[in-house]
Amino acid sequence: MNRRAFLKGLATAPAIGLLRPADAAADLPKAKITRVRIYRPPNLNPLFNQSNMVVTVETDIGITGIGEGGAKDTLEQCAGTLIGKNPFRTEAIWQEAYIAWFYPPGREKAHALGALDLALWDIKGKALRLPVHELLGGSARDYCECYATGGVPPPGAAPNARLSLKERARATIEAGYRAFRMAPADPPIGGVYDTRSIVRRVAQDCKDVREGVGPEGNWCIDFHQRFDLNDALRLCKAIEEYDPFFVEDPVRDEHALHDLPKLRQMTTVPLTHGEEWGLKWDFNTLVESHDVDFIRSTLPNVGGITEMMKVAAICETHAVGIVPHFTGPIATAALVNCLSTFSGPVLMEYNYGGRPIDYLPECLEFKNGKAYTNQRPGLGVTADMKPLTLIGEVTEPGRRNVYKRPDGSLTHW
Repeated sequence: MNRRAFLKGLATAPAIGLLRPADAAADLPKAKITRVRIYRPPNLNPLFNQSNMVVTVETDIGITGIGEGGAKDTLEQCAGTLIGKNPFRTEAIWQEAYIAWFYPPGREKAHALGALDLALWDIKGKALRLPVHELLGGSARDYCECYATGGVPPPGAAPNARLSLKERARATIEAGYRAFRMAPADPPIGGVYDTRSIVRRVAQDCKDVREGVGPEGNWCIDFHQRFDLNDALRLCKAIEEYDPFFVEDPVRDEHALHDLPKLRQMTTVPLTHGEEWGLKWDFNTLVESHDVDFIRSTLPNVGGITEMMKVAAICETHAVGIVPHFTGPIATAALVNCLSTFSGPVLMEYNYGGRPIDYLPECLEFKNGKAYTNQRPGLGVTADMKPLTLIGEVTEPGRRNVYKRPDGSLTHW
């Protein structure tokens, strides 16, 4: 080879390296959504923030995605937006479902939209034969640390043993969980809860829990929105010396945007809020102002994986962690896929204790107080549909109340 030919070869080499052989080209297949089905699980939880209603999204290429959340009526309303659509255009579907109704979706409808969004990401992962966490950039941690609400029984304890807070807290840390979570002195449901008089009792409980987890252990407490600002402040100040990992929902949600910034200036305990939050517009100002240390946003409450990753980006920008509220098992598996890719602090609520779910022979991987990703495609969930009851089906598209901008993006009708 002469010098001229050699130099010419060097010049063309980078371009050759950029070429992709036709038989190696990767592309999603052409597909349409044909049917959405809604199933009631044997142990239906009707609470929206923990709904375990199962939904499937079917396509004309034989791939079915699975999601979880919502209620029959809200799922049926949202499902009409999906019929006939390309299931891989998750962002466009989400935007249309959000703006297609006269009112922006409230928290209940956002929950249903989130359930369907989980199924769409499941379809995309299955089509590409990749787990969702790989589609989102790959895991940024070895596992997701978890906490247990109410604790776990120590080995050998009788099933109905009455254990003290200190014993439950110690057993939880010894089982490998990052933290023990408690409520502020729960009376029987329907009983009297006097927030002013209960502060000293709760402070003593927190002292006991600190002794249970030890100086290096972690614990957290959920005020459950039971306290007005004054009593919330009294209790936060009373437990500062016991160093909680976070204080959750210290004030009523209706007052959170006003009261949390004030509380942030008057106490040193880390604050978190928002297990009832829906979309990012519910709380973005609190995150941007550093008035919370963690958010409680979860799946499918925030509108699904599509919206959750935007929430994570807001949190990453402002160095705010994510401690998602516990939800159904399929959504929890989706959370592990999402939050394993988040660079900030993550602490997940996990209350199944490793117990199997009878209609989910494959779900998330959990051991020693930690949740792990897996390499199964999509959400990594396999469902046995036989124990589920079909209660709804949508095969026709809903009304399209949208316009398009000149570039094809959607705008409100």
